[in-house]
Amino acid sequence: MSTESKKSKIGDLVPRMMAQGYTLEDVTFRRNWVEQKTGVSLPHIANCSIPTEVMRGNIENPIGAVQIPVGVAGPLKVEGDHAQGTYYVPLATTEGALVRSYERGMVLLTRCGGVSAHIYQDENRIAPVFVFDTVAQAHAFAQHVPNDFEQLKSLAESTTRYGKLLRVECFPVGREVQVNFCFYTADAQGMNMIMKAADCACQWLVENSNATDYFIFSGLNSEKRASGFLFAGGKGKKVVAGALLPARQVRLYLHTTPQALCQVWHHTVLGHIQANAMGYNGHYANGLTALFMACGQDVANVVNASVGITNFELTDDGDLYASVTLPSLTVATVGGGTGLGSSRECLEMLGCFGAGHAPKFAEIVAATLLAGELSMGAAIASGEFVAAHENYGRNHPQENRAV
Repeated sequence: MSTESKKSKIGDLVPRMMAQGYTLEDVTFRRNWVEQKTGVSLPHIANCSIPTEVMRGNIENPIGAVQIPVGVAGPLKVEGDHAQGTYYVPLATTEGALVRSYERGMVLLTRCGGVSAHIYQDENRIAPVFVFDTVAQAHAFAQHVPNDFEQLKSLAESTTRYGKLLRVECFPVGREVQVNFCFYTADAQGMNMIMKAADCACQWLVENSNATDYFIFSGLNSEKRASGFLFAGGKGKKVVAGALLPARQVRLYLHTTPQALCQVWHHTVLGHIQANAMGYNGHYANGLTALFMACGQDVANVVNASVGITNFELTDDGDLYASVTLPSLTVATVGGGTGLGSSRECLEMLGCFGAGHAPKFAEIVAATLLAGELSMGAAIASGEFVAAHENYGRNHPQENRAV
């Protein structure tokens, strides 16, 4: 077939390809069309191990898949309510030095007896906003909504097998009322689940009140954005992880002292305050993003999940107590991308794939972030930070490197 004939055939197939086809033939034709339109060959994107039909519900107009290097860090010993044992943690990243840094912190934590990790809260929330003609009507609505809880619960839960409405909270603003619907979502991240459930309840509220309209998102719930509202918890799992680290072990594995680490903490806390930062941490986003990409999480939730507090404390004996508090850690072990290809494999590495494992996964995530905070703080305290990135984090391009 001539090049022109091939182009013509591909052009004729565009309407069918760009609709919603997920067969291997559909995906191949769509990718060929993109190659023809852009003039770029896509062999790596084509080298996809995920069956194309399985992508339905996760992506539209698929043409293949991207590949990100995955490293493993460990051993990481966790003594939590759900995670109990030693784990080897998959981290997907292109940032050199990252896996090595987390591994250093993990080895220290494991040698010191492991990480204590606990979940205080486990829920997700969505906050529609209701509109009224007067402040008086908004006030009456806000006063009455709690009385309708059982009706709202029945309506919301009629749309889902797993979601449970825990409570509703009203926040009046002028002639509007933001209503925080708080749900338990089991092992799913659950945003689509609770959006459908809340929408059903909202329709009933509009029909049975003076509300003139409602919008399913008000912004109060801080979905995929940082805010001070997250510190109270409720956007995912509130997890705290900590460990006591003897001074001798800190010197051996981190090449610094508890006193020096506390000094780094003190001085960088001031910087966070000056910057008006949401909480305090060294680099939660690094570990969260690497874990989220490896384990099929909704990566955009790194924004809310990275709001938290790292604390370094010097004990009376001169040892270090280190902890992380994550008030809004949004993770899942079912649904979304958790079952796709390598994502499932990475969750299985941790013993966290499927129903009943989201709390365990959350505790492992928290322990991983604690390891990263210790290692980064130590690199700054010891003056090794720049050298570490020179040794592990510099990808020097070569002119004739093979593709």
